[in-house]
Amino acid sequence: MRSSFLNHTKIVGAAAGLAVMLIGCASRPTEAVLTPVKLGAAPAQEVTLIAATNRASSPNGSGYGGEWASALSFERFQFSVPANRDGTKIAYPDARPDPQRQYFITQRDELTTENFVGAITHAPAFDGSVAVFVHGYNNSFQEAVYRTAQMAADVNSRSPPVLFSWPSAASVMGYVADRDGALYSRSELGQVLVALARSPRINRIELVSHSMGAFLSMEVVRQLRLQGRSETLDKLQIVLASPDIDVDVFRSQLLDIGKMSTPITLLVSKSDRALVVSSFLARKRERVGKVDVYDPVIVEAARAERLRVVDITSLQSVDGLGHDRFATFARYADQLAQNETQDSNSLAGAGAFVFDAAGAAVSSPFRLASRIARP
Repeated sequence: MRSSFLNHTKIVGAAAGLAVMLIGCASRPTEAVLTPVKLGAAPAQEVTLIAATNRASSPNGSGYGGEWASALSFERFQFSVPANRDGTKIAYPDARPDPQRQYFITQRDELTTENFVGAITHAPAFDGSVAVFVHGYNNSFQEAVYRTAQMAADVNSRSPPVLFSWPSAASVMGYVADRDGALYSRSELGQVLVALARSPRINRIELVSHSMGAFLSMEVVRQLRLQGRSETLDKLQIVLASPDIDVDVFRSQLLDIGKMSTPITLLVSKSDRALVVSSFLARKRERVGKVDVYDPVIVEAARAERLRVVDITSLQSVDGLGHDRFATFARYADQLAQNETQDSNSLAGAGAFVFDAAGAAVSSPFRLASRIARP
């Protein structure tokens, strides 16, 4: 028994060490990147987003840290986005901001609980829908804000997206603390979704969550179902990217949630090394984000539970772990929407799918390469 324990400890230690090596060595942005920069000329592309957070304000008041707050804070950020950006990589501003290659904030405004929805619905290009992004483990507030801006720029978002930033410790070794922080945030994310759904001008809410944020989102959707919030659930479209959720926990969540009007979408990859670490930390229990779409059991489960399970292994990853492919997926959202309206064999229904981004680069920006499960 002692030998087994030691072996398990070594494996977990090695896996955690891999995560530290690949994530921890990169320099991370400080709260200074949240300070607005004045431009001498018009930006190549502008993005506006709304941030809702239950993080406590940092001591200097310039941002938000990993401590838990008892109330939500809301802010609006306007970004300058470089035209010639390098895929999903984010170049943060420095002492001499360069609008040709760097993202940076040009305007920042505080919002109240009462007017944050109006900041979305009264935006010039508001189209009746709003995307809500929930980040994952080991994310600072500023990292989550800039990632949301990158995805909004790639999607060419018309309505300002909403970032829900829960109090992650932003530390590789803070996995357990982050799990607690995510669970602590269930009611606050629920409040944001309910407030958005109450607006008669909003007819669709796209809830996009990554990694541990997917666990938080599923808990919130379950909570909304148990509370009888059908008016909110009817407007939701749920995308779980690399979900860090135990497979059996996910089944339990689905049982309580029941069938959604639009199938829940899972973006998965067997080569996601961050989820390998998560699995080891959970005594090798399988994570939803690593399921194999070629497994007949998964194919049948997708149809039975009305899920879209999409393998995105072929998409580009820049984090060294294969855990950030969701950020690449964002750039193909418009193409995917066109696919759904033009192709009956697209992602409009439940099933298991594989995308071949390499082949698509030749023929179209995004092509459905093969469908594993057919109705």
